[in-house]
Amino acid sequence: MLAFGFGSGLAPKAPGTFGTLAAVPLFLLLSLLPLWLYLLLVVAACTYGVHLCGKTADDMGVHDDPSIVWDEFAGFWITMIAIPVSFTTVILGFLLFRLFDILKPWPIDWIDRNVSGGLGIMVDDIVAGLMALGCLHLIHYFLL
Repeated sequence: MLAFGFGSGLAPKAPGTFGTLAAVPLFLLLSLLPLWLYLLLVVAACTYGVHLCGKTADDMGVHDDPSIVWDEFAGFWITMIAIPVSFTTVILGFLLFRLFDILKPWPIDWIDRNVSGGLGIMVDDIVAGLMALGCLHLIHYFLL
């Protein structure tokens, strides 16, 4: 159930978007933690996600089935690292992460096509999260 984002990945349309949306309330809870503990949990979510998503994909017989959305949870949580929590930053973080995850600019598209297994499922969203994180920090610093 964890790989499917507590059921959010089973949405018939846009499961990645619903998975990211389901990651928001958990992010709001995680954001109450000290930064070092937040970072530790994000690293743990990414590390465990490689195994979790890989095993789930193997069990389903499909690489990176759209219903597997744990990678979206981790990617969104990466996007929100060290950003002050507000309605605006959460919405911007959500939109930026989805933008990078959907459009898959280089190197995300290369990773998505060339890295297999659980690592492949996770790492493209990790990179999308890092790219969104950089953009969100720039927007926050210069515009918010």
